[in-house]
Amino acid sequence: MLSTKRVLHFDTDSHGRKRIDREPKPRAIAPQGRVPRISKLMALAIHFQELLQEGVVEDQSDLARLSHVTQPRITQIMNLLLLAPEIQEEILHLPKVSEGKDPIHEKLLRPIAAEVSFLKQHETWNSIRQIYIATR
Repeated sequence: MLSTKRVLHFDTDSHGRKRIDREPKPRAIAPQGRVPRISKLMALAIHFQELLQEGVVEDQSDLARLSHVTQPRITQIMNLLLLAPEIQEEILHLPKVSEGKDPIHEKLLRPIAAEVSFLKQHETWNSIRQIYIATR
């Protein structure tokens, strides 16, 4: 009597049929967190500004129409560009959020963007950053 030992791995193909594989498929590694929404909005504001400067779109109303959002929402997003450049850079490089809600959101930044003085913006941003990012 002849016998052999072999490890078999069963897999399901796209049609739902089982197949036998000699080696197991590598498991997909789950992403470690997600990019905060405010970072995405900041990048979007920068992209919108480039579209306006290059003449791809005529004005913010065109942006709103193309983006399927209201014109006031475009204004809210574009107001992120009124933040100090250092704050914009920090927002773009915020740490990934692994669970729960984002610690910093766009509505929290509206009063900072409304402030004309970059110095006052930095003071307010530093206090927000200490409160919201340090707790994570």
